Amino acid sequence: MSTHVTRKHALAQLLVLPALAGALTFGATEVARADSRTDLKYQSTPKNGQKCSDCVLFTPGKTATDNGTCKVITGAISPNGWCTAFAKRSS
Repeated sequence: MSTHVTRKHALAQLLVLPALAGALTFGATEVARADSRTDLKYQSTPKNGQKCSDCVLFTPGKTATDNGTCKVITGAISPNGWCTAFAKRSS
């Protein structure tokens, strides 16, 4: 049996499939990040002089004391927090 595929249908599939793959990857990443707070032993206080505001993974809030975000942990992150993923920001 022969199936006729139109150019319109083929182009639509070429656009839909990568978008679907991207959405699935994003979803998997979000699930992985959701568990990272526990896995990375996040705490809202510094440890051994290390704190989130000195980490390359931290994105600061509007002011130095506002919570920011992290590239590996979801949700609000204290600038004075710490986790095992700490990586010193170069001066």
